[in-house]
Amino acid sequence: MPTINHSTDHIAAVLFDLDGTLLDTADDLGAALNHVLNSYKKPNVAAKDYRPIASDGALGLLNLGFGDDIAQYNYESLRQQFLDYYEQNIAEHTCLYPGVAELLQQLEANHIPWGIITNKPEGLTKTLIPYYPEFANCAVMVGGDTLVKRKPDPEPILYACQQINVNNQQCFYVGDALRDIQAGNSALMKTFVANWGYILADEDCQTWQADHIIESPTDLLAFIK
Repeated sequence: MPTINHSTDHIAAVLFDLDGTLLDTADDLGAALNHVLNSYKKPNVAAKDYRPIASDGALGLLNLGFGDDIAQYNYESLRQQFLDYYEQNIAEHTCLYPGVAELLQQLEANHIPWGIITNKPEGLTKTLIPYYPEFANCAVMVGGDTLVKRKPDPEPILYACQQINVNNQQCFYVGDALRDIQAGNSALMKTFVANWGYILADEDCQTWQADHIIESPTDLLAFIK
């Protein structure tokens, strides 16, 4: 990874992952998974089991639910059923993590633009975001299919910086998955692990090579003052 002297004298923007970082979407994703499983008379997956996998989207969740049996089914059909149910019930249980609203308010008060770079499909992201008025001032949003490449490739993050005309080397990136930190590091940003997100109990985030691991959204405020 390139070595760079990150300065906090001027923060051009703060960019975030969405699921497991700004929004707790696990229970709506889990409901979509269990809907598909029920239609095939498969046992439901408990929240404690699907929650750490929620960041992996339809692929990760369907593999969790169907296990080795998934090869017996048409994956694209399962995925479409999952996505259709999820879109129709997208904000039933989803909520902001505690501290996110305060963090976004402080960024806006300090005139620091912020945005969302997620691997969630762009259409679903655009459907979900309006449910949360705290996201009204989001400066840029890049979904998992906005570009050909997605995280851990840095291209979506660099594209977001171009869209809001900021220097990528003066930005922060915050996410709860290894791919987030890989993308942010490759984009030469200061990176933060959102340790409140969807992280497996035995996952060692120290190995991800982030600049910082933070325990709550408001911990980020110490780095912008």
